[in-house]
Amino acid sequence: MSIKPHAAEQPLKAHLSASIKLGLPLIGTFLASMLMGVTDTLMVGRLGAEPLAASVLANQLFFFLTIAGIGLASAIMPMAATALGRDDITSMRRAVRMGFWAALLYAVIVMPIMFLAEPIFTFLKQADPLPAMAQSYLDIAMWSLIPTMIVMVLRSYLSVVGLANMVLLITLSAAGLNALLNYAFIFGNWGMPAMGLRGAAVATLGSASLSAIVLLVFAASKKSLRGHELFVRWWRPDWPAFVRVIRLGWPIALSLVAEISLFGFSAIMVGWFGILALAAHGIVLQIISMAFMIPLGLSQVGTIRIGLAKGHENNLEIAQAGKAVYILGLVMSFATILVLVLLPQTLVNIFIGKDSPDAAEILFYAIPFLAIAAAFQLVDSLQVLSAGLLRGLSDTRVPMQIAIFAYWVIGVPMAYVLSNYTALAANGVWTGLAIGLAVAAVLSTRRYIKREALGLV
Repeated sequence: MSIKPHAAEQPLKAHLSASIKLGLPLIGTFLASMLMGVTDTLMVGRLGAEPLAASVLANQLFFFLTIAGIGLASAIMPMAATALGRDDITSMRRAVRMGFWAALLYAVIVMPIMFLAEPIFTFLKQADPLPAMAQSYLDIAMWSLIPTMIVMVLRSYLSVVGLANMVLLITLSAAGLNALLNYAFIFGNWGMPAMGLRGAAVATLGSASLSAIVLLVFAASKKSLRGHELFVRWWRPDWPAFVRVIRLGWPIALSLVAEISLFGFSAIMVGWFGILALAAHGIVLQIISMAFMIPLGLSQVGTIRIGLAKGHENNLEIAQAGKAVYILGLVMSFATILVLVLLPQTLVNIFIGKDSPDAAEILFYAIPFLAIAAAFQLVDSLQVLSAGLLRGLSDTRVPMQIAIFAYWVIGVPMAYVLSNYTALAANGVWTGLAIGLAVAAVLSTRRYIKREALGLV
């Protein structure tokens, strides 16, 4: 699909159609990315509850550190979309180049933190031998942060210029490679060493590296992109553009960190109730994370289409684009709720080995977790859709404040109190998550509607 920089004013039906065409490959890309994590969980889960719980801890730390870099890369999307809407290829190129600089600099700074995973998890009172097992995974997986940052920048750029389908194809290929590498290195198939949990880390590194290499080659060789001169003298600093990326990106990064750390700390709190509770928590996180990829993909649709409309300086186009994204997101969230309510045990059983001696106890924890997760799907969709639309307007600082308030002033304290001082126990953690997400949804949706109504583009 190609995006026309100066599309004429269109009715809502046309915006819905355009959002679906852009949204399908973006959602597919996120789902394919999540498929790698699901594959890891499925295969590591066959090793037993301890490796599964350790992988939950390790991946929460990895994604906590990764997400801020993704926030910096996400700043490219509204900047590039607005520049494209104005036919300003130079500004688009400058944003993408300095997006590379910012994301890679971030990766180099935070990677050493993963060397400290074992003492961090020990300090947080995680049961032995989980801290040491998580460290063994991260010693390898941490090196995938650099190719991951390259992938995130190129995904933003290629989505804006209408090449999201190619991003989807490459991500699906990487997911396939990840599955094969998991099968080979976790269990020692095809002559490879049986590395267990560390084998999953090797698969993560291999698939991330392949994605980065292929996307770089594609972006550099695609004939229609050569005029953007993305990699011509890319080593030269462009400090004004770099500052703009940081200025727009750091609030996005902190917003994402606030949300991902909410779920990350939830894993710590659930871990206080035992290894089996934490294993169940990890399974449910995988399920709802897959569901979350749909509104997340649509939120990027909102960022791109609002950014283009902002470049056109067309308030009516902004309003119609926003309505289209909200409609699609809410319809899909209701469909997700139905699946989670009707098929909870079926979904959880996918992640538990047939002969696992812990299956009954994991289900005991997982089914209530999934019921609470189903209840907050609507508000979770609303908050991420509104955040994406606001980013399209280059509005990131107030949404950051909303995220920090909703997740850490409301969500985490409520999760702690409800889990430790009520009969809800581990279920109280998930109830606290739901409350935090609801507050974020109300405040961020209210802000977008107010800005759109006042024409504050």
